[in-house]
Amino acid sequence: MSPTFWITTFVVVATPGTGVVYTLSAALSRGARAGLVAAVGCTLGIVPHVLAAVTGLAAIMHASAVAFQGLKLAGVVYLLFLAWATLRERGDLTVDPDRPGDPDGTVDRERTGPSAGRVVARGVLVNVLNPKLTLFFFAFLPQFVGGDRAGSLPLLLELSAVFMLVTLVVFAGYGLAAAAVRQQVLERPHVVRRVRRAFAASYLVLAGRLALAQRS
Repeated sequence: MSPTFWITTFVVVATPGTGVVYTLSAALSRGARAGLVAAVGCTLGIVPHVLAAVTGLAAIMHASAVAFQGLKLAGVVYLLFLAWATLRERGDLTVDPDRPGDPDGTVDRERTGPSAGRVVARGVLVNVLNPKLTLFFFAFLPQFVGGDRAGSLPLLLELSAVFMLVTLVVFAGYGLAAAAVRQQVLERPHVVRRVRRAFAASYLVLAGRLALAQRS
C-alpha cells in the first residue's frame, strides 16, 4: 500500500464536507459520545459506495446521467432538511446529554436529543446520499489496483477498509475536538445560536455545491 494512497486518503477525508459538519454539530450539541456515534454513522455510510464499486454499480452511476442526477437530488434535499432541522431547534444545549429526565420522571426531549440509533442513521444518510463518494471509489481506488483480476477484488476491499478506518479516526478526532470546547460554547447562549446558524449555513452551502456538482 503506497504512501501516496495514505496521503491522498487522509487529505480527502480530512477536507471539511457534509460528514465533518454533521460530526461537529453532533459533538457540540450533545457531547463527545454523540460525536463518536456520528463518526461511526458517517463511516458506515461509506459501505454502500464500497459495494457499488465492487459490484460495478459505480460504473453505471458514472455512465448514467439520470442515476447520478437522481442520487444528487436526494442528497441536496437531505442537506436542506438538515439545515432546516438545525435552525428549528430552540432548546439550550446541555452538558449532560444522557440525563434520563427531570425529577418528576418526565423526559425533556430537547435536552436528551435523538437516540444513538437516529444519530447513526443520519450519519449514514449523509454519506450514502453523496454521489461524489461513489465516483471517488470508481475513479480513485482503481489507480492503486493492479491489472491482476484474481487479486484486484481483495486489494480493492483492503483499500476500502483503510479508507473507512481513516474516516473513522479523523471524524472521531473532529468530534472529540469539538466536544473539548463544548463547555465554553454552552456558557455563551449567543454563541450557541451563532453555532446553530453557522451549521445550518454550512449545510446550505454544501447543498449548493452538491447541486452544482458534475460527473467527472
